[in-house]
Amino acid sequence: MKGKVTLSLAAIITLSLAACSPPESGGGTTGADGPVPDKPTKAVTLNVLDVAGNLQLTQGMIDDFVAKNADIVEKVTYTKATAPELVGKIKAQQDANRVDIDLVLTGVDGLAAGIDQGLWLPLLPTHASRLTGMAAYLPGAAAMQELAGDNGVTVTYYPSGPLIEYLPGKVPNPPKNAQELLDFAKANPGAVQYARPSNSGPGRTFLMGLPYLLGDSDPKDPEGGWDKTWAFLKELDAQITLYPSSTSETMKNLANGSAKIILSTTGWDINPRVLGTVPKEAKIGTLEGFHWVTDAHYAVVPKGVSTDKQAAVLSLLTWMLTPEQQAKAYDKGYFFPGPAIKGVPLTMAPQDSQQAIAEFGRPEYTDLIANNPLEVPLDAKSLVAAFDRWDREIGGSKVKK
Repeated sequence: MKGKVTLSLAAIITLSLAACSPPESGGGTTGADGPVPDKPTKAVTLNVLDVAGNLQLTQGMIDDFVAKNADIVEKVTYTKATAPELVGKIKAQQDANRVDIDLVLTGVDGLAAGIDQGLWLPLLPTHASRLTGMAAYLPGAAAMQELAGDNGVTVTYYPSGPLIEYLPGKVPNPPKNAQELLDFAKANPGAVQYARPSNSGPGRTFLMGLPYLLGDSDPKDPEGGWDKTWAFLKELDAQITLYPSSTSETMKNLANGSAKIILSTTGWDINPRVLGTVPKEAKIGTLEGFHWVTDAHYAVVPKGVSTDKQAAVLSLLTWMLTPEQQAKAYDKGYFFPGPAIKGVPLTMAPQDSQQAIAEFGRPEYTDLIANNPLEVPLDAKSLVAAFDRWDREIGGSKVKK
């Protein structure tokens, strides 16, 4: 079966491009707080918060923009936080009427939580005429853009997982389906591990991928259509001693032997082996019934950001969606492949990215991506509901602080 995205690409393009508002006089566009100029009245400082590890892919793009556009951005400050911390940080600033975070780089988790709380400025369709690179989205990235609606812009993309990862010397006969994974966990208590889904790409990908693996009644409805999934997670939970609070902890545990099988994704497979966190000989596998649950990183702007800073952000995002800048998203496999737009082959990437992927990438990914279905994650409301239920009923009390 060829990989398919289960959304209408035409509908997405209509959403993000065809419905754009006409420019204001002078070439600006109108945002929620009034006209947004083409350029700020003077160069601004942009304060960027990353809750997804996205700067590993995009900081080079941003720094390059600042170096070449000193009339738009004077400097950038970078801070990092976890996705569960995001809503509290932004709400506190908005409630105090003092928003000093201008741009958030987030995954689906932070995007969804912010949409649920109404934190983000609408960027689309109002500013779509500026963000011309969106017209070149890969089909999977375009589908991920629909999850953001008018709240943000997809800047990087990958098919994600869920994959299992293991060291062949310790797991010579890896599970081939979900039941075998459960059987392995029962035979090896504490040896199967995944991180808290609300703060882990592989964790949430596993959560959303299980309904496909198990043949649940409605993979898009965690409340009414995941009976098999919640039952499986509870049975697996009985064999799990703790849930790390971050994906990186699961990688370290795989390397030190305290975990024998962890849940992973393409990027979390490649990059930790490049960095030496996980031994190079680690292997990956899929389980019977496998569907990719795709993933993306988004740029979102909190409500309360000035129009001058909005103008700078829009110019920056336009820059980031060019092929030359998107090629930097290959990084060292962290979000493999990484680019969100078409026409960005690995040969355009920096030489160190090409070398890393040549040595640590996997030739089987080409076939796996081409020949397995691509499914978008849950929408914002459903994802928040799934996270909440997992925290309440499955593993919240066992999350490592």
